[in-house]
Amino acid sequence: MALLHLLQKLLFPYFWKDFWFLLQVIRCGIRIELYRRKGELVTVLDKFLSQAQKQPRKPFIVYEGDIYTYEDVDRRSSRVARAFLNHSGLEKGDTVALLMSNEPDFVHVWFGLAKLGCVVAFLNSNIRSTSLLHCIRSCEPRALVVGADLLEAVEEILPSLPEGISVWAVKDSVPRGVISLKEKLSTASDKPMPRSHHAASNLKTPSLYIFTSGTTGLPKAAVITQLQALKGAAGLWAFGCTSDDIIYITLPLYHSSGALLGIGGCIELGATCVLKKKFSASQFWNDCKKYNVTVFQYIGEICRYLCKQPKREGEKDHKVRLAVGNGVRSDVWREFLDRFGNIKMCELYGATEGNICFMNHTGKIGAVGRTNFFYKLFFTFNLIKYDFQKDEPIRNEQGWCSHVKKGEPGLLISRVNEKNPFFGYVGNKKHTEKKLLRDVFKKGDVYFNTGDLMVQDHENFLYFSDRIGDTFRWKGENIATTEVADIIGMLDFIQEPNVYGVAVPDCEGKIGMASITLKPNKSLDLEKVYEQVVTFLPAYACPRFLRIQEKMETTGTFKPKKFQLVQEGFSPLKISDPLYFMDNLKKTYVPLTKELYDQIMLGEIKL
Repeated sequence: MALLHLLQKLLFPYFWKDFWFLLQVIRCGIRIELYRRKGELVTVLDKFLSQAQKQPRKPFIVYEGDIYTYEDVDRRSSRVARAFLNHSGLEKGDTVALLMSNEPDFVHVWFGLAKLGCVVAFLNSNIRSTSLLHCIRSCEPRALVVGADLLEAVEEILPSLPEGISVWAVKDSVPRGVISLKEKLSTASDKPMPRSHHAASNLKTPSLYIFTSGTTGLPKAAVITQLQALKGAAGLWAFGCTSDDIIYITLPLYHSSGALLGIGGCIELGATCVLKKKFSASQFWNDCKKYNVTVFQYIGEICRYLCKQPKREGEKDHKVRLAVGNGVRSDVWREFLDRFGNIKMCELYGATEGNICFMNHTGKIGAVGRTNFFYKLFFTFNLIKYDFQKDEPIRNEQGWCSHVKKGEPGLLISRVNEKNPFFGYVGNKKHTEKKLLRDVFKKGDVYFNTGDLMVQDHENFLYFSDRIGDTFRWKGENIATTEVADIIGMLDFIQEPNVYGVAVPDCEGKIGMASITLKPNKSLDLEKVYEQVVTFLPAYACPRFLRIQEKMETTGTFKPKKFQLVQEGFSPLKISDPLYFMDNLKKTYVPLTKELYDQIMLGEIKL
């Protein structure tokens, strides 16, 4: 027995961790299947209502010192449901768009509309103008609900909204053409809604629409079914969180991480969440101590910002034991643990609309997940060779794709079948089709293209390498290059813009850069470029660097070439073209000098 134990440690060091984690996954699947066979289609909303009955007085949301119990949220959301039932004409299956910041009313409105059987489309609270209009039109809502602090953004586009959309604001005083939800709530009953309004006929029916840039251009509304919402809500439980945990959520609720993994995860556990309007590095640990936080959600940038804070006494004096999220670099991971104590980092990987996810249940630094024989039984995925110049998978003479060797970066693709379906996007079917690869290894097979390059090592750990396609990631957001290019291209002196992401030392993701050519006999107006991007784009999407080219090189299909531009970055030492840097103090772009470049590379300028 001792020899067998020693051999297992040497040859299969992660066997038991893999085995116990697999049992968690199987348990989750069995529960869902048992509900289905009994004819009980239990949704995340049903689980919330069950928790509100079991533990009505338990705090569900803590926000800016105020406590909202499970019963409080249940009653407030019932008021929302009845306000819409009495004054809107909304019916089961209708779509309602939600534009709100992180606040308890985000959850109240979400659950209230869910109690009516509506599909809720979460809108990114940072987008404005044409981007906001695009998102609203693409999900075809019957109504739009907006938070008090974001009403101004909606007022700008009110005349351009499609006919038939009623606009509701969580505010007393509203402009003409907007309905005050706050006023309707004051007279609405908090009587529970009959289950018939929201009972799901099938777990594959839509529950939410969550916008994502993916790898194919403008933001698209990804369909989140009841089943996907349940799976997302099981994430915290799978990592070992319990009902006794207090979870700190600073991520935006319009993303799947904050809404499904965070709020949904708390419901699955019956736990308490401390909700923050926005992440604050200076207040983070104070909040953790004040509210006895035991688990927090992160993206890589959050951990980096915390490590950049001035050191203080007692930094390990807290109750945080787990951190769940994605995108933290290995060097930041190590620094974070050294500085803030023995916190288990639970890194995961998954796309909002994807049909595959990985979870690093072992705590291996740098890995986004792990695969093994057992995992492959449930999820069929492959890493295939990719042509960076042509921006497409490499196919052999027979037309089939090829696997990469272990240790080499490859495009992550996941088999689409009955067991692991891909539900795609709302509206135009071509967007859904663009995310699929067909006839990959044999005639008729279909795979979901994640748009991410991954590396699998010899111990079967998986590591994120890079993104491909027409997006890059910055400040935890996916940015569509085509959307940014369209905004810049509206200027009358721009011939053609080419937008891409470039790497910056010690920063997660890539920062935006635009290479542009000018129309004949037109001159560059840097102040106008600045005004255009800050007016129509969220701050994280504004290109921080400009490169002026005489001629734009294109591919065989007339798409602007990006590969060489990305490789060259923004170094004035390598590039002879004029380069400019966005200066928010001067409200323009300024020449990128060697001195300015050195300051950026040394991290002396905040990006």
